[in-house]
Amino acid sequence: MISLRSVLQRKPRRRFYGDGILGGLLLLLVIIPALLAPWLPLPDPLKNDLVAAFSAPGGQHLLGTDQLGRDLLSRILAGTRLSLMVVLLAAVIAAVIGSVLGMIAGYTGGWLDALIMRLMDIQLAVPFILLILLVMALFGASLTNIILIMGVTSWAIYARVARAKTLEIRELEYIESVKAMGFSTPRILLRHVLPNLMTPLIVLLTLDIPRLIVLEASIGFLGMGIQPPTPTLGNLIGEGRSYMLLAQWLVLYPGLVIAALVIGCNLLGDSLLRKTHTRLD
Repeated sequence: MISLRSVLQRKPRRRFYGDGILGGLLLLLVIIPALLAPWLPLPDPLKNDLVAAFSAPGGQHLLGTDQLGRDLLSRILAGTRLSLMVVLLAAVIAAVIGSVLGMIAGYTGGWLDALIMRLMDIQLAVPFILLILLVMALFGASLTNIILIMGVTSWAIYARVARAKTLEIRELEYIESVKAMGFSTPRILLRHVLPNLMTPLIVLLTLDIPRLIVLEASIGFLGMGIQPPTPTLGNLIGEGRSYMLLAQWLVLYPGLVIAALVIGCNLLGDSLLRKTHTRLD
């Protein structure tokens, strides 16, 4: 006999899998073509063909062409690949910096904890987009600068989660045992604290990547990111906005790709978060 409790427990589980599968499919639908683009029979994304300028979607150009006759599908795939590389590298940098500082703050406590927390408060108080635009104006919009700036300005949320979890872990009995055995603080953090932080940090990473995608696109849209003719999702929309009345597809399709990436990451991250909470319960 099936109890009411078992039925209530199954519904969230089906929802977990449904959200995760839908999010994963959206991401695969965008990421796989972008990764395979160099080996697909597509036009050069940087090649101009003024005769074919503003060609409507269809025929030889499935998504149409831009003001210089460049194939929009090729440029979107190339821009997606570059934008994802920037976002993923920036997310890894932010996660590493935030995790290290959060573990140190939560494990050591005292004045070092207070100092890191104040730095965290300052970081969270400054609007990301204004800080990044200021740094871009000072140091230029090279690919390396964009990755470093986005990573260095995004560490605070990872540090907050890592610190909160470390405060719980350091009170556990096995931590007291390894302390009594004379293990050094770096060894305890790397071998006994960090493995317990991986699950919440991975979940946080999937939830933070959409913010970085939108941030990178916003920088490109404002003309402060990677400069044309190199395509990114943001500067494709920035270039196409001047021709929206003539060629709406120049803005529509890059916008749909950004939406698919953001929605896919959010669905996948929410699914992982609910599964984690359910497992803990």
